[in-house]
Amino acid sequence: MEGGDYSRRPLSFSARRTLDSDTGDMDGSGISGMSSRPGRLSGTSRRPEAITHSHPRPLPTPTRPIVSPLQNLLPSAPASPPTPAPSPTPQIHRLPTWSTASENEDAFLRDARPHFSRLDSQERQRFLAEILNLCDSQQLSFVLNYVSPRLKKDPFKSLPNELCLRVISFIDDPKTLARASQVSKHWHGLLSDDLTWKKLCEKHSYRRLSGAAGYSMSNQTHHHDSALFSANPISPKEATFAHALPSTSGFTSEISPQSLRAKRGRPKVTSYKSHFKQRYMVETAWRTGGKAIARHITPDQGVVTSLHLTPEYIVIALDNAKIHVFDADGQLLRTLTGHVMGVWAMVPWGNTLVSGGCDRDVRVWDMEKGDCKAILRGHTSTVRCLKMSDHKTAISGSRDTTLRIWDIEKGVCLNVLVGHQASVRCLEIHGDLVVSGSYDTTAKVWSISKGTCLRTLSGHFSQIYAIAFDGNRIATGSLDTSVRIWDPHTGFVTSTPFPMQACSDPCFRSSRNCLAVLQGHTSLVGQLQMRGNTLVTGGSDGSVRVWSLEKYACVHRLAAHDNSVTSLQFDETRIVSGGSDGRVKVWDLRTGQLVRELSSPADAVWRVAFEEEKAVILASRATRTIMEVFSFSPPADSLGEFYRAPRATSEESSGAMEQDQEAAMDEDGISCEMET
Repeated sequence: MEGGDYSRRPLSFSARRTLDSDTGDMDGSGISGMSSRPGRLSGTSRRPEAITHSHPRPLPTPTRPIVSPLQNLLPSAPASPPTPAPSPTPQIHRLPTWSTASENEDAFLRDARPHFSRLDSQERQRFLAEILNLCDSQQLSFVLNYVSPRLKKDPFKSLPNELCLRVISFIDDPKTLARASQVSKHWHGLLSDDLTWKKLCEKHSYRRLSGAAGYSMSNQTHHHDSALFSANPISPKEATFAHALPSTSGFTSEISPQSLRAKRGRPKVTSYKSHFKQRYMVETAWRTGGKAIARHITPDQGVVTSLHLTPEYIVIALDNAKIHVFDADGQLLRTLTGHVMGVWAMVPWGNTLVSGGCDRDVRVWDMEKGDCKAILRGHTSTVRCLKMSDHKTAISGSRDTTLRIWDIEKGVCLNVLVGHQASVRCLEIHGDLVVSGSYDTTAKVWSISKGTCLRTLSGHFSQIYAIAFDGNRIATGSLDTSVRIWDPHTGFVTSTPFPMQACSDPCFRSSRNCLAVLQGHTSLVGQLQMRGNTLVTGGSDGSVRVWSLEKYACVHRLAAHDNSVTSLQFDETRIVSGGSDGRVKVWDLRTGQLVRELSSPADAVWRVAFEEEKAVILASRATRTIMEVFSFSPPADSLGEFYRAPRATSEESSGAMEQDQEAAMDEDGISCEMET
């Protein structure tokens, strides 16, 4: 800096943060050699030695009047016209221009810097105080805006990363985390830690997405249907479709282009962060979105008797002896014909479908080819229920009072289970055990491998219409309006009569295990689903009830429908019900509040089934059976790019916190979805 050619070299950017040649503005740079340029500082004949005065002078009063902003609030002041809110931009204070600087000003600053650098701390403070005493309010405002960003400090840069991640772990609002990741590159790096998003997934109960999970749920939830979720009703008339597909089955099909976008084409989830984004968008679509991607109409008024969803197919059976097979997006593939009367039961397993109906036959189908692989005969009346224990073993229940165990690969009957005195209405399988419910008011536990009855569950006063079995507990719903919980290993009921309090007499428990009845419904209980310690029941009285299997108490009583509940399914967060009143409703499992209705009201809802990102409704409208397929999958573009071009903060733009920029998280993918 002391070289002879200094005045010929351009000053650096930091060196030019000094007094403006016209206004006298100044920054934090020091000034020395006051005696050589006194006029540049005050415009008075002040002596140079006065600068060393130990007591700073008071700030001068501005000579020009100051207009208070409160004057605009007086009643007599005219109202200001409304102006649109400006777009958010980095608040960067404009630096002084050097376009009008003279050579003399450069020479003055060249002498001032070394003088200021030689001063100690107290001398610098007195020096700066005197300089500030010479400034007016506009210049002081410039100093304030110039200095304030340099006094800010990023706490996440001062603390160890371990403490920063500990602080972040207490934030359970994903919208807050998404916005915080845009503050700076350092914050973005901290919020990219996968452990933070793993904990957030656990807080929101977001399990890993998999087609097998949805398929196993579909298999475990037998003929009780499932239902689906959306916040604003989506009318089929409002949905636009690309083209109509003619079909020999009588269906008029409409498929949207969205249905052709396969779910398997989605980028693979490789981190908890991307997994959380995907799950959050799916949950948001269930609450407030969803699109109708397919719609099919059949001209005849066929009653839908069964509906199943698998990772590859949507399969429906009707009482007109037809079975329609659609792909996972709702496009009609083929119609299986062969039954001569109504099909009342079916169960899929991979590409294999087993069906039974009023013609007393059990048929095995290849859904991929549409061929009937085997016809199993033996029942003497309508086949009313079907389940599969593995890929080659099927179990059927009939109105002839028997159950039959079939080897569908060999096409032979392995065992005939005899014991019921009336029609077998429902059955469930878990491991080697099968539980059947009958119109003879009893339920029986059978061994599949042995082909024998292990125990009989007696207690209902009327026919059993629904059953649920998770391996540890059996729930039965009956025409006597009650629900009973049984222990499959003892045959005794494992709870107490209403009002559902545990029996305190240990001697009585050892003899009868305390007979238990869950009461509350006023009509037939025909829908049951059990998951963990939660049981949800639906009745012909139109109500849906949520029960705790730990306390054996009713948690929620939902006045769901004006008529019978025909469909019922729930998962970790929601309950979906369909009824004979033609409505499909979604409820919050934890609060019992109505979330939304899906689709427009119909004459009646036959069946509703849903997976994590798809839902199917089968209803009757104007004497026609209509199938609607809804998708809740995230848009493809929102899952492709997880990061977006960086945004600079005001601190970064002014050079206070960071000079580099960040690749911020895609707000369209998370933040904007969370705003919704």
